[in-house]
Amino acid sequence: MTEPSESLPEHLFRHAAGRLVATLTRVVGPARLDLAEEVVQEALVKAVEVWPYQGVPRNPAGWLYAVARHRAVDRLRREASLRRKVAALAPLTAEPAPGRPGEHDDQLAMIFLCCHPALSRAGRMALTLKTVGGFGVDEIAAALLTRPAAIAQQLVRAKRRIRTSGLRFALPGPHDVDERLDSVLEVLYLLFTEGYQAHSGERLTRAALCEEAVRLGRLLLESPATRQPAVHALLALMLLQGSRLPARTGPAGDVLRLEEQDRSRWSRSAIREGFEHLEQAARGDRVTAYHVEAAIAACHAATVDGGPTDWPRVLELYDELLVIKPSPVVALNRALALAMVEGPRAGIRALGRLARHRALRGYHLLPAALGALWQRAEGEARAARCYRTAERQAASAPTRRFLAAQAARLRPVARPRGRAPGRTGRPRGPAGRPPAR
Repeated sequence: MTEPSESLPEHLFRHAAGRLVATLTRVVGPARLDLAEEVVQEALVKAVEVWPYQGVPRNPAGWLYAVARHRAVDRLRREASLRRKVAALAPLTAEPAPGRPGEHDDQLAMIFLCCHPALSRAGRMALTLKTVGGFGVDEIAAALLTRPAAIAQQLVRAKRRIRTSGLRFALPGPHDVDERLDSVLEVLYLLFTEGYQAHSGERLTRAALCEEAVRLGRLLLESPATRQPAVHALLALMLLQGSRLPARTGPAGDVLRLEEQDRSRWSRSAIREGFEHLEQAARGDRVTAYHVEAAIAACHAATVDGGPTDWPRVLELYDELLVIKPSPVVALNRALALAMVEGPRAGIRALGRLARHRALRGYHLLPAALGALWQRAEGEARAARCYRTAERQAASAPTRRFLAAQAARLRPVARPRGRAPGRTGRPRGPAGRPPAR
């Protein structure tokens, strides 16, 4: 035993829990996922009770594994209808610690089970965080900005669906691995996106979600079956985007636009790793949306030393992304890139066409983008109105404060008689920049 520590490492419990649940689920079957989670939770509680007094074991994961194993055997022995499972647990009566051959396959099988297309999108995200990531219900609710009771219900429904549908705890076969992998990557993408730009709440970012998405992406590369270019592409995207996380907010949590960020706070190690994965992603013959989004992120990451962004290249990439992933949100970002190449009024015209799109009604980034471009085009009054509209629509507190501050900085400018509102001539200075990234 090592000396007791006042603060047990949270990441150890999170990741050990995910590995242990995966191993036990392989043995007892996915229909008994609740049992696997319960005995692992009991082992974690036991550790919290014992370790502060006896010290942390030299092999903490092995200690947790042994306790969970014994609890599982005891529980199954008490369940007469499941006595046949005791024989299946025989391999656990030895003392193998996590790290055995095949453990990565157990974790991958668990990821594929949690991200099965038969489950709802919300259920997939919640179950992945709970079962693979080791997050508690309250933590998941805080991360996904919902109530703990709602998360608990999503978990209950997801587990019920696993039982009633007879979903298997296994890696997908060669014929369906691509389709199943797409579902897994979608969940990781959604987790990262919510962590990078929280939709509501008091914080702009939630780094724990981003870190978990990256960790699971790396885990996918451990198996030849899932070591695919699309996984490298998504990892490149998450690492290159995530490299800017420390610089996206100021000391008080205020939003900082891309051009306002201190590039010395960007993570150079994440940028290097991101470019390495981008190179690996290029070796496939299929270009996914993750490839193109990673390439866009690379254009921004390449400016870490203060050089200019290659906006014409960014615009080309958004054109390509619109073909692969037609979406009004992609079109909105393309309009911002267009403004950087052809000037703010070109972007304003493009955004004006998007304003009629039903999916963007009430979407705060549309008026926020218009505000930024009108500000660059010297249409201060229009910019202020757009910022105020965006502030009313935004659910994130830091975003609302940012938009309110932008509107407050603008004051209506007296116009000469006869000049129409907003007609202040051709823009002077650099083209408009997009909202905060």
